[in-house]
Amino acid sequence: MLSEESAAVLRATLPAVAGALDEITTRFYGTMFRDRPELLDGLFNRGNQASGAQRRALAGSIAGFAQALLADPDSRPDALLARIAHKHVAVGITDDQYTIVHKYLFGAIAEVLGDAVTPEVAAAWDEVYWLMAGALIAREARLYHDAGVEPGDIWRPWTVVERHEETDDVVSFLVRPADGRPAPKARAGQYVSVKLVMSDGVHQLRQYSLSSDPGEELRRITVKRVAGEDGSPDGEVSNLLFERIGTGDELTLSVPVGDVALDEADTPLVLVSAGIGCTPMLGMLARLRATGSTRRVLVLHADGSPSEHALRAETRETVNGLADAEAVFWYERPGPEEPDARSGLMDLEGIDVPADATVYLCGPLPFMRTVRGALLGAGVPARSIHYEVFGPDLWLPEAA
Repeated sequence: MLSEESAAVLRATLPAVAGALDEITTRFYGTMFRDRPELLDGLFNRGNQASGAQRRALAGSIAGFAQALLADPDSRPDALLARIAHKHVAVGITDDQYTIVHKYLFGAIAEVLGDAVTPEVAAAWDEVYWLMAGALIAREARLYHDAGVEPGDIWRPWTVVERHEETDDVVSFLVRPADGRPAPKARAGQYVSVKLVMSDGVHQLRQYSLSSDPGEELRRITVKRVAGEDGSPDGEVSNLLFERIGTGDELTLSVPVGDVALDEADTPLVLVSAGIGCTPMLGMLARLRATGSTRRVLVLHADGSPSEHALRAETRETVNGLADAEAVFWYERPGPEEPDARSGLMDLEGIDVPADATVYLCGPLPFMRTVRGALLGAGVPARSIHYEVFGPDLWLPEAA
């Protein structure tokens, strides 16, 4: 519970702090990595640091949590906290690291806001931080417990038993545990982290959805090779996986995590994706087929062309193997491989989306914002629309 005194201070200072959060988080990360460079080795994604995505996600989560406390001091923004907790477990965050973050974050706040940070202001924001940290620590402890591992002990070796190039820029890896132990339990739609050593000796992590039925001992991840845009570098992990990893190689994977996972209800199901966002959807479809589901399933996917649509044929085959499923594809550059596909960007006009459907979204943020708006306009409640973001979640305050 946020104290009344802190709520009053928070309400008065939130506009100033929120307005300065970009500068605060920039200084926070710069100072922390200067003093603790080891945190960049196997914990923080330096690509997201370079682009500013992680900084903006942190600022958004702090502001979103503070706003939620002011709206109802006795509640917690569950969607925001769940998303962050799963992301933290995916990289092995432990309790002690919250103290490190607190030190550098509040140092940055004091530097940026100067004399405006009175003892009362510092105490109020300290309360906000530890309310958020405490809630996350508790959630993360449950996730570690459910995964059957000690906090931070998330890694296991896996052997690549098959590599398959899906498109010119997408490759799948079928893997099995290299230590002979059973594969960890997972839910359809979840993801794992992959840890690799870069050419400079630094470990980097990236998250990839499980693109096959997670009930099997063999698991699959599907990776799109990321090309740099507007002067940004190519994705270092995706390119290393694409260029150097093959059958017989060993990968280090985390326990499966992710708050966007297939439910077990019997309501209609709508899976909406664009580009490589198809991967968690195919994991869900594979699970539905493996369990003999009779749910009504509508698969909607947008891509550049049929040849760029990763796992296209497998998606069609899996949909055809379900009792009551239909797939509709959109391509900016249609081709003869999919004569019934629609041309252009995804447009839900004429698509019968049941109002009681559970909807899962995955794709670029602009795409998901547009589709979510169309779904809301079609009468689907916001609580029934779930989304997955690859990388830092820059949509949390808006969509939570």
